[in-house]
Amino acid sequence: MRRLSSLFLFPTLLLCWHLFVLGVRADEHDHMYQEGDEVVAWMNTVGPLYNRQETYPYYQLPLCRGPSEVEHHHETLGEALQGMDLVSSGIAIRFLKPVDQGVICKSKLDASQIEILQHAIAKRYWFNMFIDDLPIYARLGETLENDGKPSRYPIYRHKAFTFEINNGRIISVTLDQQDPVDLPLQDTIELDFTYSVSWQPTGTPYEERFDRLLETGFFEHKVHWLSICSSFMMVLFLTGMVSVILLRTVKRDFTRYDREEEGLDDFDRDLGDEGYGWKQVHGDVFRQPPRLKLLSALMGVGCQLLSMGFLMICYIIMGQSYEQRASTMTASLVLYILTSVVAGYTSIKVYMSYGGRDWVHTVVLTAVLIPLAGCMVGGYINSLAIYYSSARAVPFLALLSVIVLWLLVAFPLTVLGAIIARRWAPTSDFPCRVNPIPRPIPEKLWYQEPLAIAAMGGILPFGSIFIEMYFVFTSFWTYKIYYVYGFMLLVFMILLVVSACVAIVCTYFLLNAEDHRWHWLSFMSCASTALYVYLYATYYYFTKTKMSGTFQTSFYFGYTALLCLGMFCLLGFVGHSSGNWFVKKIYQNVKID
Repeated sequence: MRRLSSLFLFPTLLLCWHLFVLGVRADEHDHMYQEGDEVVAWMNTVGPLYNRQETYPYYQLPLCRGPSEVEHHHETLGEALQGMDLVSSGIAIRFLKPVDQGVICKSKLDASQIEILQHAIAKRYWFNMFIDDLPIYARLGETLENDGKPSRYPIYRHKAFTFEINNGRIISVTLDQQDPVDLPLQDTIELDFTYSVSWQPTGTPYEERFDRLLETGFFEHKVHWLSICSSFMMVLFLTGMVSVILLRTVKRDFTRYDREEEGLDDFDRDLGDEGYGWKQVHGDVFRQPPRLKLLSALMGVGCQLLSMGFLMICYIIMGQSYEQRASTMTASLVLYILTSVVAGYTSIKVYMSYGGRDWVHTVVLTAVLIPLAGCMVGGYINSLAIYYSSARAVPFLALLSVIVLWLLVAFPLTVLGAIIARRWAPTSDFPCRVNPIPRPIPEKLWYQEPLAIAAMGGILPFGSIFIEMYFVFTSFWTYKIYYVYGFMLLVFMILLVVSACVAIVCTYFLLNAEDHRWHWLSFMSCASTALYVYLYATYYYFTKTKMSGTFQTSFYFGYTALLCLGMFCLLGFVGHSSGNWFVKKIYQNVKID
């Protein structure tokens, strides 16, 4: 064990240094300025207003840069994966030094360049820039119509920056685009791009400087609070139903079975089961489920994502990571890699509890399940990004870094978790023996079939989160900053409780119909929620957004599919774990000959 620890110590320390030290820090300085210090204006990306993820490098457009140069350059792994392309604008800004009419640059545009800018303005291109880590969004120009048709495409030539400062720190930056000038269709045109800078004191403390960017009226609306209350009422209803099953219905089943053992003739009564019940399948209920390797791998990944999701939400609540560029992406990558040991441990524990012996294939499947799906979706979208010359194209070095981190840290940690499970995980002692010959499954009505139960089981968990999904989708696919992670944590806990209750109820209904195939049912009854989330995402795309184009559509549906795959594994793990606990609980208390 000591050798294993030393084997994984160096890659883990390398990961933490590479991602936390280099990835989470968003800037080289501490945001403290003295009079005359340089304030760098970073140009990021530009793209259509309604296609937030369809972004291009700002200077891919025929726009000129200022003469000011900076020596340092920002680029973290999280920024690279998120498609950021930070380039110094060259705008000469000095702390507390006002500028009335400074010249950024002079540009001479030919006919092809004018056409490119007209196309960008017609598509309502917005650009994004950062000053002292504060995001700024503004339009390139405006479209003027004549008789309902676009006729002129003026571009803004003047950038008016207004800084609010407090004790040597920048609290806010406001950009006002001014001085529009027409872009006529002619051979050449010369443009002078200018800027102005003004400084204003403010009493807002530095810790609250991002508050003005948060849309409290949207995220703290009464509908949001009502959705939390309705989800909580659903939890009370479901926990009450589970309590009835456990305390009354199952107890009544125990009483009935005891009376049957005493030779009474009234066994065929009650509950509409005509003499059948869950006790009849005691010899098959702990039989090894089909496709055990796949089930074990999904369980391992689900447990990993559950741990990662909970830690990620807590980290954001404590750290407010939206204040630093791409820190959420970096932290997610760190937590996913470090929780790989949980995936390996859980998958092999489940696999060996049912007598599995080929644990090597299982741990490999567990380790590659999510990365393989990510490579397929991400590879396709990255190919589109390269084809469109989008800033979303992940650089080769960033891809290589992720692959190396997976090979040197994530995969070894998964194997380490599997080894721990093989040697030290507690064994599962089933309360009932498994019969050598499977018991025939009686015919049932269509709504008692496992597929129907699983499909209906996902409705309630989805109902507990679909309003929160609206706020999350609106934040991610538009320009709003999601910050109510306390709500998210509460909804996350509600989702877990609802999923556990649904899995127990569905498992009981299936066993009571003398069907012992509860393993995959308990998993799918909660995992099917992911299907409803994807259907809702499709509805959201067509009714709530104005997205268009191959790249944006592929990005939306591709990465939404990855999100749903993660939810599929996570909720499936919760469902199977709850069903497994319930089955062991009821069968360890029944008298079996």
